[in-house]
Amino acid sequence: MKPPLDVFVVAGARPNFMKVAPVLNAMKRRLRLFNPVFVHTGQHYDDKMSKSFLKDLGLPDPDVYLGVGSASHAVQTARIMIAFEKAAAGRKCGLVAVVGDVNSTLACALVAAKQHIPVAHIEAGLRSRDRDMPEEINRIVADHLSDILFTTCKDGGDSLLGEGVPMEKIHFVGNVMIESLIMNEDKINASGALERLGAEKGKYALITLHRPSNVDDREDLGALFRMLRALSERLPVVFPVHPRTKAKLNEFKIAGDHEANGKLLLTEPLDYFDFLKLEKNARLVLTDSGGVQEETTYFGVPCLTLRENTERPVTIEQGTNTLAGTDPERVFQACEKALTSVPVKKSIPEFWDGNVSERIVSALVKHFDLN
Repeated sequence: MKPPLDVFVVAGARPNFMKVAPVLNAMKRRLRLFNPVFVHTGQHYDDKMSKSFLKDLGLPDPDVYLGVGSASHAVQTARIMIAFEKAAAGRKCGLVAVVGDVNSTLACALVAAKQHIPVAHIEAGLRSRDRDMPEEINRIVADHLSDILFTTCKDGGDSLLGEGVPMEKIHFVGNVMIESLIMNEDKINASGALERLGAEKGKYALITLHRPSNVDDREDLGALFRMLRALSERLPVVFPVHPRTKAKLNEFKIAGDHEANGKLLLTEPLDYFDFLKLEKNARLVLTDSGGVQEETTYFGVPCLTLRENTERPVTIEQGTNTLAGTDPERVFQACEKALTSVPVKKSIPEFWDGNVSERIVSALVKHFDLN
């Protein structure tokens, strides 16, 4: 009988943790076939952005913690590569599994490829066609370094085939982040976030904002914030503030009187279940996040994406997502339209269910002939 396959499962940022949790659990149910090693790069090191998520998702302490911290894209990527190379050199490793599109994804895929360790990319094939987005570069490079590519939707496979990736490398398995959500629906429903924040089901807007294109310029962030104040006259707005955004609001002295009308509530980053409880029960969600576009599609909640493009077009075609752009006036008009229209609950994309991790591990068993 073959020994278990040693798999480094890499996460670095908050969006990664809910994607690796089901995969780690599925591998642990097959310890005869897999020896999963949980690697946390420390790209997100804030307690609210990292440690609380591990606890909420029932993830164990990382087997390997690299502790790279914050830096520019180049410096952070380099630090992860150096630290991960040392970690990989000190342990047996038969596969490196990376998720998503953060710097940790790119760095660990590159190190593995240079050491001739097979790479599996979970959430492969997403494309915004916008190379000004650092995440787009990470996706493209990670995909073309990978030996096994797990896609969330069929258009991801089409993108990979169009870039010359062989069909036999591509596996359409569905959205593992949605599996994580489904696994935790009881905990989401049990959250008391609405009561604590004084939010009434279906009668508030929820916003997340963190991309440099939205928050790094004083005028752009100020204009978006004024739009939120105007929206809060229409209905209450709950705004869990990302650490990057908080720093910019403070630097630009934008948010000093944010509670003047009592309807725009800025909070610290929320625990996973609290945030999803707010998301599930919102009348409207505004975001520049990729994952929120998917979660709102599953929940059937209207979502306005504050970007000019999306790497998740299926959330527009089948879901509840609308590209609203970044111009505050255009965004406000989109809010008015969403609030005066009857929400249409679209379909949930194929394989956005509770069996994604099973499809992933089954494909790995077959690929590595582990039975």
